[in-house]
Amino acid sequence: MRELLRGRFARRLALAFAFLGIGAAALTAVLVNAAFGDRFDTYLAKQQQVRQQQLVALFTAEYTQDHAWRPESLNELAPTVTMTGSQAELRGPAGQHVWSLADAKVSPATLAMHRDMMGIGDLGPARELPITVDGKRVGTLDVRVPQGQIPAVDQDFRSDVNQLLLAGGVTAGLVALVVGLYTARRATAPIAELTQAAGDLAAGQRDRRVTSIPDNEIGQLATAFNTMADRVEKEDELRRAFAADVAHELRTPLAILRSELEAVQDGVRDPTPKVITSLHDETLRLGRLIADLEALASADAAAFTLERQPLSLTDLVHDTVDDLHARFAEAGIALHTDLASEVRVNGDSVRLRQIVTNQLTNALKFVPHGGTATVTLCQAGDWAELRVADTGPGIPAEDLPRIFDRFFRSRTARADGSGIGLAVAAELAAAHGGTLTADSTPGHGATFTTRLPVLGSGPEPAGRAAV
Repeated sequence: MRELLRGRFARRLALAFAFLGIGAAALTAVLVNAAFGDRFDTYLAKQQQVRQQQLVALFTAEYTQDHAWRPESLNELAPTVTMTGSQAELRGPAGQHVWSLADAKVSPATLAMHRDMMGIGDLGPARELPITVDGKRVGTLDVRVPQGQIPAVDQDFRSDVNQLLLAGGVTAGLVALVVGLYTARRATAPIAELTQAAGDLAAGQRDRRVTSIPDNEIGQLATAFNTMADRVEKEDELRRAFAADVAHELRTPLAILRSELEAVQDGVRDPTPKVITSLHDETLRLGRLIADLEALASADAAAFTLERQPLSLTDLVHDTVDDLHARFAEAGIALHTDLASEVRVNGDSVRLRQIVTNQLTNALKFVPHGGTATVTLCQAGDWAELRVADTGPGIPAEDLPRIFDRFFRSRTARADGSGIGLAVAAELAAAHGGTLTADSTPGHGATFTTRLPVLGSGPEPAGRAAV
C-alpha cells in the first residue's frame, strides 16, 4: 500500500476515487433527506389544515342551530377547542369581538399543557378563516393550531435511512479507494517505468527500454520513447564508428607527414619535388576530410539559413553537370543527361547545387572506368524529380537502408571517402521540403532520386543533348 501511494499522481488519483464515492453517497443522503423533509412538511401542513377545517365546521354548526352567535353556547365549545390545543377567537361580520377561549376562562397555560400531553407540537402561525352559512359570511375565526409532530415511526424510519446512507457512504468510499488504488497502480506503473527508463537512458544506459506498453496513450508514449532510444543508440554506434574512421583517416596522412618531415629534418631524405608532392597530397587529403565535416555541420543548420528564391532547376543541374564533365572524362566515365526544358523550384541555388554535386561525386567514386552515369530531371505532378543513375557495383542490401544515416560508412567504401556526402545531400533535400531516396541491385548500379516541390508548371519536357 505504501508503495502504491508513493507517487503523487497515484495518491491523488486514489484519493480522487475515494472522494468521488464519498461525495456521491453524501449527495444521495442530502437528496433523500430533502425529499423526506419535503414530504414531512407536506404531512404537517395537511394536519394543520385538517384541524383548521374541523374548528371551522364546529363553529359553523353552532351558528346554524340558532342562526346567531350565543356566548353561552360558544362556551360549551371551549373544552373541544382546548383538547385540540388550538387558540381561537371569533369575530362578527363587522370584525367585532364575539368570543374567545379567554371568555371561557381557558388560559394559555392550560392549552400548552394539553399540547404537551398530546404531543402535538407548538402553535403554528395565525390564520383568519371565514365562516359562511348559506353563502353568507357570518363571522371570522382567528385560530392558531398546533404545527403537529412527526410520528415516532416516521422519525425512526428516517433515522434508519440516514444510518444506511452513512454506512453506504463509508462502504462506497472504501470501495472507491480500493478501485482507485488498483486503477492508480495500473495507470502509473507504465509511467513510473518510463520515468525510470528515461533516467537510466540519461545516465548512459543506452540499451534501456520500456517493457510495459499498454494499449493507450501511455503505450504510444512508451513506443515513442523506445524508438527514440533505439535511434540514440544507433547514433552513438555510428558516431563511435565515425570517430574511429575519422581518427584512422587523420592518423594515416599525419603519420606520413610526420615521418617525411622528420626524415627531411634528420637529413635522411632531401626535400625533393617528389617528397614535397607527397606531402602536398597528404595535406589535400586532410583538407578534403575537414571540408566534409564542415559540410555536414552546415547541413544541420540549412533549414535556418536557406536563401530561397525562384530558380530554374533545369539550368542549375545543367551547369553543375558541365562543371563536373571534365572530371568524369578524366575518370573514363560517360556522363549523360536527360533534362526537362524547364522545371522551376523555390530554393537556395548554392544548397541545391551541393545536392547535385554530392550525388555526382559519389558516382565518380564508385563507377569504374568505362562505366556510365545518367542524370534525369522531370516534373511529376507537384514534384521535381532528379535521378542520378550509375553502372557501378551497387549498394549491398544490408547497407541500403542506412546509406543516408549520419556518420554511416559502408565497409565496402573506398578509403578516400568520408561517408558524409549522401547524408549532407539528404539533409539539404529535407531542408527544402523534399526527399532523397536510393534504389540499388548489387552488381547493377544504383539510382538516387531527389524529389523537390516545384514552383510552377513549365512547358512539356524536352531532352537536352548529352554532355
